[in-house]
Order: sequence, then structure tokens, then C-alpha cells
Amino acid sequence: MKSSVLFLPQLPAGSLQLTLYQYKTCPFCSKVRAFLDYHGLPYEIVEVNPIMRKEIKFSSYRKVPILLANAGSPLQLNDSSVIISAIKTYLVSRRNSLEEIVSFYPPVKTVTEKGKEVVEYENKYWLMLDEKETKRVYPVKEVRVEEMKWRKWADDWLVHLISPNVYRTPKEALASFDYIVREGKFGTLEGLFAKYVGAVAMFFVSKRLKKRHQLRDDVREDLYEAVNEWVKAVGKNRQFMGGNQPNLADLAVYGVLRVMEGLEAFDDMMAHTNIQPWYQRMEEVIEKTGVAI
Repeated sequence: MKSSVLFLPQLPAGSLQLTLYQYKTCPFCSKVRAFLDYHGLPYEIVEVNPIMRKEIKFSSYRKVPILLANAGSPLQLNDSSVIISAIKTYLVSRRNSLEEIVSFYPPVKTVTEKGKEVVEYENKYWLMLDEKETKRVYPVKEVRVEEMKWRKWADDWLVHLISPNVYRTPKEALASFDYIVREGKFGTLEGLFAKYVGAVAMFFVSKRLKKRHQLRDDVREDLYEAVNEWVKAVGKNRQFMGGNQPNLADLAVYGVLRVMEGLEAFDDMMAHTNIQPWYQRMEEVIEKTGVAI
């Protein structure tokens, strides 16, 4: 299969001002950072206090990541996959303003079987390109289909393996929350509360998540299987799913897995799967291109 074509457009300095509101340890936020870093887009980070969330009080959308983008006029982008698709479209195609591009990803409110209202975004894995631009990025249709399939897989499956694995045991839950508190934005008392009460709570929540997603008794097995499934999809003859350079699926999978770095689950994954060569290549290529501030 042919691979997507490397396309890292250079924008005039200051033409796209970006501010990312995030929790550092959130896999969806990590996905966005991986994308922005790889494309060499400078951005400011605002770490959100996960308890009070006062940093995003300006927004009716109460989740992270939120990206504030200014390409001539201020604009708020929600949902990690929408953010990535919209900004990538803007980088490739300068026919439309960023505001027009974002309008191609309309929010749709639905109600779950339990009566909970949720917001989904139409077309969030599509890049809104014309035929010529599409050919430039995706030489054949199969390349685009493959990228979209694995971006969706990262959101719908891989991300749901993180919490059950990093909170698998009380010891791992405490280590995870120690990391969250150190890297996040907490006051002293909030941090102590979050570390100990949060660790206990998430240990039990992880058990519910395991049941909801029908994971095995040892959730490591599901993580290992998923990671090896990804490596198999990339194949032995490609450095990345995107070929010689990462595509949006590579960046999504890397961003999700990266939040486990420094934790037991990450070390186990590296030791018991075939992910390490691909993961190290991702680290190297992002380090070469990243200019985040």
C-alpha cells in the first residue's frame, strides 16, 4: 500500500496563534500536543485545575482539550479529533478560513440509552480537502481509509485501556495519582486530597471500566494485544503507518500511549510487546520537528 505524503507546510510567523487548555496526563490532550509538536506549530499551554476548572470558565464546553486559535479572528475548537482534523485541513488547504473549516465539523447532541445528553462531531476524522489536495496528501483512497480507521480505533478502543491499566492495583493507582499531582495544577491541599482520595476512587472506577469495556481479568493482556495489533497494522516494511513519516493515526496512537510514560504499565508494555522500535522512532521524529513553547 502506498503511504501518505509528507506535508509539513510552513506558516508565516505569528499567523496562527494557539493556546491549548489541557490536563497534561489526559490522553486526548496528549494526542493534540503530539500533532502540534510534529507539525512545528508553536502553542501556549494552560494547565487546567481538574477540580475547579476555573481556567475554562469562559467555555460552555467543560471538557479538555480546548484549543483557542487565532488566524485573524479568535476561535474555540473542541474535541481532540476535531482539533487535529481542522488544523491539518487549514495547514494543507488555504482556500477557506479556519472558521469556515471548523463549521464543517458541526456538533450533534444525542441522548444515550441512560438518558444522558452527549455531544458528537460529524466528520471528525475527515480532512476537508478538494480533489487535488486529497491526492497530494493521500495518493490512493486506501491510505485515507486506513488512517481514519486507526484514528477512530485510538479513540474508541485504545484510550479505554489506559485507565484500567494505570489504576490496575492500589499501588499503581497511587503511583499514577502521584504523577498526576506532580504534573497537574493543584493547590497543596487539593494535591494531597487528589493523590490519596483520587487514587482510591480511580482504583474502583477502573474496575467498572473493565466491566463496561469487557476487558479480561488481567487488563495488561488487552493492552498488549491492542498494541501488537497496531504494530502488525504498521507492518515490517514501513517505519510508520504514514510511511517514512507519521500520519495522523501514528500521532494519535503515540499521543494516547505517551501518557503512561514513567508508570509500571508503560514499562510492562515496552517489555512484553513489539511496540518499542516504532515508539522510539515517533519520539525521535517529534523531537526533531517540535517547537512547542
